[in-house]
Amino acid sequence: MQRIRELRAKIATLRTAKFNELVRSSADPVTDLFDGFGEKGELARFLILEGHLDDTYYQYTSLFHSGRLSPNDNKFLIQIRAFFTPDPDFQIDNPNEVIAAMREADFGQSYVLNVKLVDCLLNEASRYSDQTCKFFEFIASQFEGCEDFLEAYYATGRAVPKLLSRLADEWRQFVPTAIASKRSLSHITQLVTNLPERALETLARDGDEFPDFVAAKLPEILALAPDLAPERLERIGFEVRDLPAIGKFTGIVRFMVRRGLFKLSIANVEHIYREVMGETNLMAFRERNYTTLRSLTDPALITRVERDLDIYLSDVLLELHDNSEEDAAAITDLLGREELDEDNLREFLGRQTALLPALEGVPEKLHASVFELRRIAPTWDNCISFMGGSGFAAETLVAYLDRKDVRAVILKHSLRNGPETLPLRQFLVIANALSDDSYREYVRALPNTFKNFPKSLDSSKLTILIEERKITFSKETLESLDVNTDLPVLFMAENIEAYLTDPEMFGLDDVFREGLLQADITDDDKRAIIDLMDLNTLTELPKRAALIGPILDRTNVRISGIDAAKARSLILNSRPVETQISLFNKFHSTIAVDEAREVLAALPDPFSEITTGYHTPRLPRSDENRALVQWLETRGIISSWSEGGGWFLGDEIRVNLKRR
Repeated sequence: MQRIRELRAKIATLRTAKFNELVRSSADPVTDLFDGFGEKGELARFLILEGHLDDTYYQYTSLFHSGRLSPNDNKFLIQIRAFFTPDPDFQIDNPNEVIAAMREADFGQSYVLNVKLVDCLLNEASRYSDQTCKFFEFIASQFEGCEDFLEAYYATGRAVPKLLSRLADEWRQFVPTAIASKRSLSHITQLVTNLPERALETLARDGDEFPDFVAAKLPEILALAPDLAPERLERIGFEVRDLPAIGKFTGIVRFMVRRGLFKLSIANVEHIYREVMGETNLMAFRERNYTTLRSLTDPALITRVERDLDIYLSDVLLELHDNSEEDAAAITDLLGREELDEDNLREFLGRQTALLPALEGVPEKLHASVFELRRIAPTWDNCISFMGGSGFAAETLVAYLDRKDVRAVILKHSLRNGPETLPLRQFLVIANALSDDSYREYVRALPNTFKNFPKSLDSSKLTILIEERKITFSKETLESLDVNTDLPVLFMAENIEAYLTDPEMFGLDDVFREGLLQADITDDDKRAIIDLMDLNTLTELPKRAALIGPILDRTNVRISGIDAAKARSLILNSRPVETQISLFNKFHSTIAVDEAREVLAALPDPFSEITTGYHTPRLPRSDENRALVQWLETRGIISSWSEGGGWFLGDEIRVNLKRR
């Protein structure tokens, strides 16, 4: 390795050494070369070894005759022999003669970078195959240093397509190297404009670097090559990223649009809509884009959209923030595309204001989303369809039906009573998650009753079923209710007529009947229930007496079996005091005088003041109080009474007591 490095260093010095020094350094191997001079060999040996004749001899002879080389040709050769590289556009008149005069090594160095020389090499590639190979090898190894030549050759060379084709074919890194260079735009523009179309296709297939660069720099490329044939761009197979940026190249724009070779973006789609198709309704474009594109007579745009519908959805529809007015047909069409991202579809659907008339055309996996986002018309049939699909989610339907706006619409229509609606009717009955208000409205809409109470319903829902009379009344349904709640009493109260028709069938006790007395039923029904109760317990159960007393007072119906003790209990436990006095008036005949005095004493003031003595109790003026003092006087419990008739007596009843 050390020897190799030394030789490489020596080679570099040999290139600048004088010819006679090179010959002297290897005199023995070159001795035979002088034999060709014959008898003048000694003279040639002297002139060469002493440095009087060297490789610049042709410079001397060119001063006297041109021969096959022109002065320009000789000047070129003189410069490269002096290790100076002429400019790429240096005029060479006889390139074939210059090539013949050049050394083989010159073609692997910068000396070959001349437009005329390279034209000759490329046009006679078979004749100069070795020299041409060295030329391309040099460009590949020293590309940055060759860029000035390449720029000159692009401008004036006659075989640019051949040059670029050979570079692309023989140097795999040509395109990446060209893209990485500072003059990348110039190199790639030349490739696009000069490379054969099949070669363009090959480059595009070999990697993404080339088409990506063309797509990114297309406006600049077209500025350098305004007459570029659009078919060449089609061969590269890229999509135009920014149509407005190349808007002035209308031919290119229209061609690429017709071929569908453009990226789906708001800017591109709008440019096509306005500038290519001549549409002017921008509000329709921005608020109902997909609906609008579907309505266009020119299929070019919608065809491109259909090809990458997922990109259109994410990069156009979801980026148009005002796009909320799509019609139901367009929405259904998008929802029916299985290839689209479900999250994007949900976001799109949630922005729309239109309601789908039905679930037809919507995949079952999206049924729940349609109901969750409330993008479906509130109809019983839609609910039934939802329940019949594999995407049914009970909690979603409950949340949908629980909305006030949904109830306002759906409850305008009656729910049919048939086998097709049975699942929905059963669902509504057991929908425990509904709010009580919603549950009541839906239960009220049910067309018929159910035989049994659903299990696992909250008490409030069972109450609604009872109040809306949606459960058939029977002994079995009554017994299915929890006796530790108010539900059995409520159920009975709602069906009191059936109970009173055959009370023995239900076997209820007085404790249950006592609960019925507190229910919201008529006084007549309560009076009928009292007739079924054992009134002997009134003296032991003051709370029961407090319930029965006011009912008896309001119904004003005589009842048998009321003795003094029961009457006393009814009077003293009833409220308010007006009711107590009314009952006292009704039952006083069953009470002895002494017992009546005891009842009076137990009443609140001023009635408890009606005893004996010299004071004068005053009662509020009323019909009941007037009846009270009348029978008290009749039975000798008071002396007399008087009723105020003037301003000095007041609005009272004055009671005159017995002195003792």
